[in-house]
Amino acid sequence: MQRVRSREQAASEDIYFGQVVANWARWFVIGSGVLSILWLAEDTSKLIVGVLPIVGLMAVNFYLHGRLLAGRPANRVLIGIATAIDIVLITGLVTLWPGVPPLDNGFFVMYYPILLAFAFIMEPRISVTCTLAVMLVYGVAVISLDTSVMSDLDAVETLITRLITICALGVLGSYFWRMQRARRRQSAALSEDYGIENNRA
Repeated sequence: MQRVRSREQAASEDIYFGQVVANWARWFVIGSGVLSILWLAEDTSKLIVGVLPIVGLMAVNFYLHGRLLAGRPANRVLIGIATAIDIVLITGLVTLWPGVPPLDNGFFVMYYPILLAFAFIMEPRISVTCTLAVMLVYGVAVISLDTSVMSDLDAVETLITRLITICALGVLGSYFWRMQRARRRQSAALSEDYGIENNRA
């Protein structure tokens, strides 16, 4: 019974402390996105298309940050919903930027900090599922909006490379999560053994 409680407590700690990392990762995405949009926007249409997803990201982060400051931190479901909204908004920025095919759009890098922060928080089965979903969404968006990609060997290579890097981030984040959880269990076991020895003494 004690073991079950420890796992539940460890999961709660992952969510509580990890959401701070997710919030700051989102602020990083927002800041870099604003700078990139201001740099790349050549007309009002591009500025509008770029600003709307950033405003959406800001709204999500203000809500989550406000809950945390008010002593009502987000739970697993809310963090999952927020990450899904992040992915949709970033995908919109990648696919809707005027005059640039999705494969040539550099805003895909905004997936990286969001996915890595999510992998630091959630169990590997959940974070790997999210990573696969992002790979699928990005791949389908690129191919469906620019069918010429599949007939260009260099474009296919670029797409595969990006999908591999997305996958690598999710897997590495999950591996780090496993390492930290194993270290925490080992530390708890050592503390318990030390306590038993002291009681016997």
